Amino acid sequence: MKNILFLTGTRADFGKLKPLIGIVDESPEFNYQIFVTGMHTLSRYGSTYIEIQKAGFKNIHLYINQDGSINSQMDLVLANTIQGFGHFIREFKPDLIVIHGDRIEAFAGAIVGALNNVLVAHVEGGEVSGTIDELIRHSVTKLSHIHFVANDESSQRIIQMGENPKSVVVSGSPEIDVMLSERLPELIEVKKKYEIEFSHYFIFIYHPVTTEIRKIRENVNTVLKALESSRENYVVIYPNNDAGSDVILESISKLKENSHFRLIPSMRFEYFLTLLKNATGIIGNSSTGVREAPVYGVPAINIGTRQLNRFKCDSIVNVLEDEFSISNALRKLPQIGRPSLHFGVGNCAQIFIKQLQNPSLWETSTQKQFCDIKIAFNQA
Repeated sequence: MKNILFLTGTRADFGKLKPLIGIVDESPEFNYQIFVTGMHTLSRYGSTYIEIQKAGFKNIHLYINQDGSINSQMDLVLANTIQGFGHFIREFKPDLIVIHGDRIEAFAGAIVGALNNVLVAHVEGGEVSGTIDELIRHSVTKLSHIHFVANDESSQRIIQMGENPKSVVVSGSPEIDVMLSERLPELIEVKKKYEIEFSHYFIFIYHPVTTEIRKIRENVNTVLKALESSRENYVVIYPNNDAGSDVILESISKLKENSHFRLIPSMRFEYFLTLLKNATGIIGNSSTGVREAPVYGVPAINIGTRQLNRFKCDSIVNVLEDEFSISNALRKLPQIGRPSLHFGVGNCAQIFIKQLQNPSLWETSTQKQFCDIKIAFNQA
C-alpha cells in the first residue's frame, strides 16, 4: 500500500488540494497524511487548520513554521519548513509527496523530496505570473518528478523547461471540480455564517507584491482610496502572509468601522466560491480574479503586476495602482460573461487517482535528466 503525503500551507492551496485528498481518502489502495503548516497555523489569518479538521480528514500533522516575528521573512519560513518537513518524512516515509503551486511551503516540500529521493508530484506548475511567485513555481517544477497541469499551455512550458513529456499530465485545476459541483452552500447560509449584510457586493483581495515591497504602502492606500470613494460594498479577505502583508493589514484594518466594508481573515473554500459566484465583481491582485472568477463569468478588476501575463479574457480588466484607473474600471465594469473552462472541466480528481493507480507512475525515477526540447517533442 502506497503512502501519499499532502503538504498545505495556505487556505488557497488547501482548497485546491482538497478534491485530491478526498479521492485518495476514498481509495483503499492508499494511506495518506496531511502536513499542515504556514498560514493555517496563524490566529491572525483565522487558524484555518481548523477547517481542515472540520473537513473530516484524518492523519493531520500540524507544524508551526513561523510566528508574528518572522511570518514576513520568507527565507526563514523556507528554512523552518524544510527542517520540520524533513523530520516528518523520515518518520512517515511517504512514497509520494503532493504539493501545489508557488508558495514557500511547496518549495520546501519539493526540496525535501528531491534531497531524500522521494517522488514529488507538483500540481498547477507551468504557469506564469509576476512577483516572486514565478521564480518559486518554476523552481518547484525543476525539483518535482510528476506534473499535474491545468492545460496544454502549462504542459508545453514545462516541457520547454526540460521536463520529460511522459511526466506531464494535463488534468485541469482541482478547484474546478469543486466550483462546478453541486455541493456548494447557498448564499444565504454564507452571509449568515460570515455576517455579511450586503445585497450587492464586490470581493476585495490584495496581496503583497514582494518585488515592489517599497511601494506596498503607497499602492494599497491608493487602491483603498478608490474603493472608499466608489461607495460600493466590499467583502475584504485578508492578504496572504508574504513579506509586506503587515503593511496591507494595517491599512485595511482602518476600514473596520466603515459600513461599506466587511473584513474577514479567511473563509472556508466552498463558502468563498458561493460568495464569488454571486458577487458583482472581484477586485485586487489575487489569482482568484484571473482563474476562478472567469469560471463563473464574474467580472474582475486585476490591479498591478502580481498576475502579470496570466490568463486574459473579456471579463478581466487590467489596471495599475492608480486611483483614476481603478475608479474608472469600477464605473465601466464588464457584464457577467460566459463561463471559461480554460483551467479544466471538473474531472481533475478522477484523472489524479487514475494516475496513482497506474503502476508506471511508481516506476518514475527520482534521478531526473534534462530532456532537450527536440527530444521532448519527438517523445510527446
